[in-house]
Amino acid sequence: LHNSLGEGAYSAVYKVQRLTDGKLYALKRVKILNLNEKEKENALNEIRILASLRHPNVILYKEAFWEEKSKSLW
Repeated sequence: LHNSLGEGAYSAVYKVQRLTDGKLYALKRVKILNLNEKEKENALNEIRILASLRHPNVILYKEAFWEEKSKSLW
C-alpha cells in the first residue's frame, strides 16, 4: 500500500504500510543526488530534529535509510 501525499522539488512523501508490523507510516524520499552540500546537510539536520521530537501532536520518527540504487535517503 502506498499513496503519494505530497511532492516538492527534491522530495516526495508517501503513505505506506510497513511489512514488518502492518502499521501505516508517512515515508519521505529525498533525492540526494540532486542536492548541493548545504541542502544535503539540511536534509540530515531534518532527520536529527525529527528523531529528537517528543510532542503529543507529532507522530514519532521511526528510522532513516539510504537506498544506493536510487541515490535516495528515505
